[in-house]
Amino acid sequence: MKKPKITITLVDQKGTQGCHRGHRIGDSFDFDTQRGELCPMAMHVAFPYVDILRYGGKLPSQPDGSIRFCCPDVDVINVFKIQVEEGTE
Repeated sequence: MKKPKITITLVDQKGTQGCHRGHRIGDSFDFDTQRGELCPMAMHVAFPYVDILRYGGKLPSQPDGSIRFCCPDVDVINVFKIQVEEGTE
């Protein structure tokens, strides 16, 4: 079974404070090779989505087909987009 490549990109910020981890809009992370660079709070939210997508599940998406989630820090509220691409085993 081939696993899709998962990329997580910071696309917006809704809170009143900057990210405590220093993430900025446009930062992008390869789930397989860079997940340790992503804020642990955001990763905690992202993981169930990634797990579902990795094993063939479907998630509700935006009108453009993208999947988005927010970090749980109410003062920051970074908005991330998950992109799925065909990958290797």
